[in-house]
Amino acid sequence: MPDRSYADLVTEAKERITQVTPADVRRMHEHGDDVTLIDVREDREWNLGHVPSAVHMSRGTLEKKIEHLVPRDRKVVLYCAGGSRSVLAADMLRQMGYQDVASMTGGFRGWVESGGDVEG
Repeated sequence: MPDRSYADLVTEAKERITQVTPADVRRMHEHGDDVTLIDVREDREWNLGHVPSAVHMSRGTLEKKIEHLVPRDRKVVLYCAGGSRSVLAADMLRQMGYQDVASMTGGFRGWVESGGDVEG
């Protein structure tokens, strides 16, 4: 198997997972959808601000923590700063058996640029 770059891994993961926009996430909340929003950024990024109602599980601890906090049949949307780490995280959760998992395109930057509320 040839060596693959980070960009290659992200591109491949995007083919396997669902992506939703910040507007989609706002609609989910407005409609009262039962969804867990997970911020996979590092602690310092989370502390600078995050999407209200998001749960923080940094990318490095996600696989270990999520099993104890989020059932595999729950709808999960992940986001990071720009949308790449969350794509890889969503793909990993898919491999772990999470059935309804997505990554938010544009990440936290996309959320802010689209006028989304920020807390923290």
